[in-house]
Amino acid sequence: MIKVTEIKKSFGGDEILKGISTTFEKGKTNLVIGRSGSGKTVMLKCMVGLFKPNFGEILFEDKAISKMDSEAHRVLREETGMLFQGGALFDSMNIEENVMFPLRMFSNKEKPEMLLRVNEVLERVDLKNINNKFPSEISGGMKKRVSIARAIVNNPKYLFCDEPNSGLDPKTATLIDQLIQEITRENNITTVVVTHDMNSVMEIGEKIVFLKNGKLVWQGSNLEIFKTDNKDVTDFVYSSDLFKKIRTIQLNEH
Repeated sequence: MIKVTEIKKSFGGDEILKGISTTFEKGKTNLVIGRSGSGKTVMLKCMVGLFKPNFGEILFEDKAISKMDSEAHRVLREETGMLFQGGALFDSMNIEENVMFPLRMFSNKEKPEMLLRVNEVLERVDLKNINNKFPSEISGGMKKRVSIARAIVNNPKYLFCDEPNSGLDPKTATLIDQLIQEITRENNITTVVVTHDMNSVMEIGEKIVFLKNGKLVWQGSNLEIFKTDNKDVTDFVYSSDLFKKIRTIQLNEH
């Protein structure tokens, strides 16, 4: 579990996060949603340690980041997997080397043991026998799956995903969503997904945090979000014709 308590973050005189408090639950896909400029990415970067909040605490299993020594920070980095928006694969490395990279950084495993783990996670994301291919030789959807394999190769306790469906067609995006959720449940990971994709909200939003102008204005599940009368949320959710139709159908059923 990750607990966020009253975090604030400013750049210059501009306050981006304005006292956000929430929890992200273990074994669930926790989504952070909101319009551009709402503070989603800044919040994610605070949680992964790229930004230091000006105020408040972020706790991993009741251990505050601000109170961790260098060894505790090292352990936390080892326990954390990150799926970047663009995949962030190394073009000069083949798939095997890309997935093995975190093992080389954080483990003392010998090469045969690392290779065994690499093959395990590639098989888990349905990518067998592509070890010697390079990122330029595979599709966008395959790159995302390789990135997921790399993110989980160290058996992380925490998984952070920044816009995992960016640039993908709807069918592939749904497959990526389902894969993230399955891996989260199988390994009891605390997963945090930053997204603006309402399809992801519908598919895997077990816990949803909605931000607006740096404030948390609503939280709940993907079942509850369609029942809320919070205007900020409904304006966001039903801004497309598709969801207006869904809303009409749901209201007629009740």
